[in-house]
Amino acid sequence: MAITSHDIAKMIDHSLLRPELTAEDIERECEIAKKYDVASVCCVPTDVKLAKKLMKGTDVKVGAVVGFPHGYCTTKTKVFETEQATDDGAVEIDMVLHIGKLLSKDFDYVRADIKAVVEAAHKKGAIVKVIFENFYLTDDLKVTACKLCEEAGADFVKTSTGFAKGGATLEDLALMRKNVSPRIQVKAAGGVRDLDMAIKVREVGATRFGATRTGEIMEAAYKKFGK
Repeated sequence: MAITSHDIAKMIDHSLLRPELTAEDIERECEIAKKYDVASVCCVPTDVKLAKKLMKGTDVKVGAVVGFPHGYCTTKTKVFETEQATDDGAVEIDMVLHIGKLLSKDFDYVRADIKAVVEAAHKKGAIVKVIFENFYLTDDLKVTACKLCEEAGADFVKTSTGFAKGGATLEDLALMRKNVSPRIQVKAAGGVRDLDMAIKVREVGATRFGATRTGEIMEAAYKKFGK
């Protein structure tokens, strides 16, 4: 089946995570998300209420990050962040797993940490994407993280925050797709800066990707596929 511009748009989580963004910036970026009818805007917890207000009446979902960007806050804190974000209107939660605990091979901790966030989010009808930060991980640990997410009931596995020295690679996306069941989707983050890469991540099985260059990607999609 041929790809359409709408298909590309509905893969995009428009990223509003840079620390210097002002309320005015958030309003401008939400207009971009609205213009191109993307899948979601992904924002910091304090911007959820504003984003929810700006997205009212559209099909664009509001997502929030939890434990971002390093994943090392306590499980209790992550659960509280999740509950606050969903109460404020987020329907998607992008949580960072505890990278240090994963590297330490404390897999019981990592699984329980993810599961607690998943349970809090699902209780409010929100989905959870678990961020691995693959730049720091071996392939074996990436596979283990996939299995832990499966066991914890997560909805997505995600490559990275976009704040490490490396982001999504096609090899990592293929590895993650291979090591989770069809129930779990895969998200690319960090490095999807043009339409060509967006198409490539789709081809290896990703259904979402984070983007700051949404306008450029979508204008290229319109030119290639039509509106």
